[in-house]
Amino acid sequence: MELFGSFQSLGIEGATVLMFLMLLGLLVSGIPLAFVTLLVALIFALGWFSPAVVPLITSRVYSFVSSFVFVSVPMFVLMAAILDRSGIAKDLFDAMKLLGGRLRGGVAIQTIAVAVILAAMSGIIGGEVVLLGLVALPQMLRLGYDKHLAIGVVCAGGALGTMVPPSIVLIIYGLTANVSVGDLFTAAFIPGLMLAGFYVTYVLIRAYLNPALAPIPDEEPISTKEKLRLLKGLIMPLCVVVGVLGSIYGGIASITEASAVGVAGVMLSTVIRGEFSFGLLKGAALQTLQTVGMIVWIGIGASALVGVFNLMGGIKFISALISGISDNPTVVLLFMMLILFVLGMFLDWVGIALLTMPIFVPIIISLGYDPVWFGVLFCMNMQVSFLSPPFGPAAFYLKSVAPPGITLATIFRSLLPFIGMQILAVAILIAAPWITGR
Repeated sequence: MELFGSFQSLGIEGATVLMFLMLLGLLVSGIPLAFVTLLVALIFALGWFSPAVVPLITSRVYSFVSSFVFVSVPMFVLMAAILDRSGIAKDLFDAMKLLGGRLRGGVAIQTIAVAVILAAMSGIIGGEVVLLGLVALPQMLRLGYDKHLAIGVVCAGGALGTMVPPSIVLIIYGLTANVSVGDLFTAAFIPGLMLAGFYVTYVLIRAYLNPALAPIPDEEPISTKEKLRLLKGLIMPLCVVVGVLGSIYGGIASITEASAVGVAGVMLSTVIRGEFSFGLLKGAALQTLQTVGMIVWIGIGASALVGVFNLMGGIKFISALISGISDNPTVVLLFMMLILFVLGMFLDWVGIALLTMPIFVPIIISLGYDPVWFGVLFCMNMQVSFLSPPFGPAAFYLKSVAPPGITLATIFRSLLPFIGMQILAVAILIAAPWITGR
């Protein structure tokens, strides 16, 4: 019984440092984030309070996983899993030849356009990067594209799923910050397209300054009959996008209901294409279970840890610490962006959102900023984390399907210009919040 309340002698300052060191030490040892946060939460619940506080932690966890909006997460993941197993993405890529045409860098631009459409269909990045790595990367390398440009386009384009609605990152942020996910989707739409526009502009500038980086395909002009055949590959993906986003923005359906519409649309597409089978559905369901299970476990651990830390008075302590850095709200905001940037190098975005947003969002509101705008800013910051070394997940997704000669070092080097563009986009959003419509 001597253990209970013994951590209180450290004070909130000492307990916060001890908690951070325990988290860092356990993460370095290789234990998954979900179990690390849950273990530290339990240790501090018993060490600061007593076993009587454990039910309070479980009630906080239950409120997170029982949210109606959270049901949309497995739906969007299932959409992406079905897309992974169908030929929809390949036909979509072929159809976008009509966009590139004889334009220098056209295949890279075609890849970015496909990435935007896939992002608007599923909202997660893993499947997109793998799909583009299998379909677009070999095509660009075969045509003689510079490998660094091709790799950067595939990784950065595939990561657009975190910015373009229906983004799962925005859904988790909305749940954590207690703001409307629909408002977040509306606010993120233009910034997502802006970032894609940066990539297209970069490709065009590089291609026309150095034509050897992106040769024009030496192919016969596409006949009218072939154009009509290729256009068929656009019909079903665009119908799904219109069905999902149109129902949300039109006020016809909630986020959760729209996600179900998306799943139905993608499944119907596979039936029409003759690709639907029990094996496809089973594989997609298992992949969904694995992905969502990871998100739920991280959510449980992070919710428990934040709940205990809040009961200890830690959130008030950290909030006062961050707010006291400067009287200038912009300096405080930039400091938060720096924290998110550093955390993004080492932690999964789910853990970052659930651990930091309960602390950051109240500070943002107290500074007079809009939490919806901050959610878009957080999402744009997470774009950087998907590409930045040493643990940028987009790079590892691509490495799993890349040709043998492409190393992780090559991939990370290829991503540097795109990371620069993402940081530029963060700066623009800070300087011009009206871009989000807020």
